[in-house]
Amino acid sequence: MTTDPLSKYPRPPFEAQPQGFPGKTGRMAPEPDHGEESYQGSGRLAGKAALITGGDSGIGRAVAIAYAREGADIALSYLPDEQADAEAVGEWIARAGRRALLLPGDLMDPAYGREIVARTASEFGRLDVLVNNGAFQQPNQGLDAIEDALFEKHFRTNVFGPFYVTKAALAHLRPGASVIFTSSVNSKHPIPTLLAYSATKGALSNMVLSLSQLLAEKGIRVNGVLPGPIWTPFIPAGMSEESVKSFGSQVPFGRPGQPAELASTYVTLASDESSYTSGALVTVAGAMPVF
Repeated sequence: MTTDPLSKYPRPPFEAQPQGFPGKTGRMAPEPDHGEESYQGSGRLAGKAALITGGDSGIGRAVAIAYAREGADIALSYLPDEQADAEAVGEWIARAGRRALLLPGDLMDPAYGREIVARTASEFGRLDVLVNNGAFQQPNQGLDAIEDALFEKHFRTNVFGPFYVTKAALAHLRPGASVIFTSSVNSKHPIPTLLAYSATKGALSNMVLSLSQLLAEKGIRVNGVLPGPIWTPFIPAGMSEESVKSFGSQVPFGRPGQPAELASTYVTLASDESSYTSGALVTVAGAMPVF
């Protein structure tokens, strides 16, 4: 039986639902689908250990659930304010019969980046997959309205954070390991009202292409995923109310994607089946053309 992707999930218009960053999953209407009731694992990541930043909600949450059902133990990095959401993800991981390690903190802190890697390797005895997914986003109007500190926060979270974590992870990653960055279609089609965020995603896509070459001799694969409009707490927390109401209408599918619809891409990139895939930037954007 096949499912029509155009009608599989809710379509705009949505309710206006303002939240403060980073946003709460339970306050979204409709709530995102992270694959809680739908994702079926088949052992593709059996015996692996994964560290996922931004793993409490949105794409990170969907990836964590999928990885656990594929047989991996999961360490989750998230902001302390997201403890309740992270604990909910931990419960899903436990239901899959895997171990969960919850690691609250801020990716802007280099010491935290080193700590979460060390604790993951110590708890699980290995680190096979690193998913750099944690991010910050806040819209802007004119250039003069972007405060210096806000611009810097985007880069310290979205670019410096993954750099700290990946650099620390290198001591534990062995041949066959996989590093995956969550970039964005904004890296190729920047949005003026998300100037700082788009710039950081451009940097991440560039890092994927550089690191995949730099780490090739070590047998470590590096890839990126470029999501289009995805229904996560980022949306009501980081966009105007009018943008939220019409979110996703601009792509050919006419709706936003759900976090669950990206999980299989992250699984494939982390699995040994993708042993020759490195330096790829995989777009998941409802037929939105990205060149």
